[in-house]
Amino acid sequence: VQLQASGGGLVQPGGSLRLSCAASVPILSNYHMAWFRQAPGKEREFVAALTWREGSTKYTDSVKGRFKISRDNAKNAVYLQMNSLKPEDTAVYLCAVRQNPQRTPLTASGAQYDAWGQGTLVTVSS
Repeated sequence: VQLQASGGGLVQPGGSLRLSCAASVPILSNYHMAWFRQAPGKEREFVAALTWREGSTKYTDSVKGRFKISRDNAKNAVYLQMNSLKPEDTAVYLCAVRQNPQRTPLTASGAQYDAWGQGTLVTVSS
């Protein structure tokens, strides 16, 4: 599976952005999709994940109530709607897919994901 992320850019604090991640092949029902981010000089951090079948979600605490992960089954795409953006949200955002053959619950561990997109830069600054 190849993933292509897009939608990043420069936004003022309090603004919104919507990131998109398109998959090159159909996403199967047991797959999980996720967004991670990596700020300059920091380790990669989990942001949000979603089960493809049910659309169940998981978020890191710092984005709860501000970000929303969603999917479009017909387009094999996952989205991250980011509202009330803060300077500390500045990072390269990466999408990832987990094939999850054993049908385990959503995970925030990047090591459990099988393929990654190239990332899209989000800069929150006035």
